[in-house]
Amino acid sequence: MSITFHKSFRIFPGVRLKINGRKWSITLGGKHGHHTINSDGRRESSLHLPGSIRVRRDHHRH
Repeated sequence: MSITFHKSFRIFPGVRLKINGRKWSITLGGKHGHHTINSDGRRESSLHLPGSIRVRRDHHRH
């Protein structure tokens, strides 16, 4: 069994920094939509519309 570490910090309203043992990510946005960038260059955008509609897009660095 391995031990993992992760921590999330709210820097400003709508800006969150997440850190684990090897990576970090910054999330901009809130409840209804956000954009995340991590240390590997992966980007994700998410939009939550009324009802059960969710739109998500991943962008990978090649």
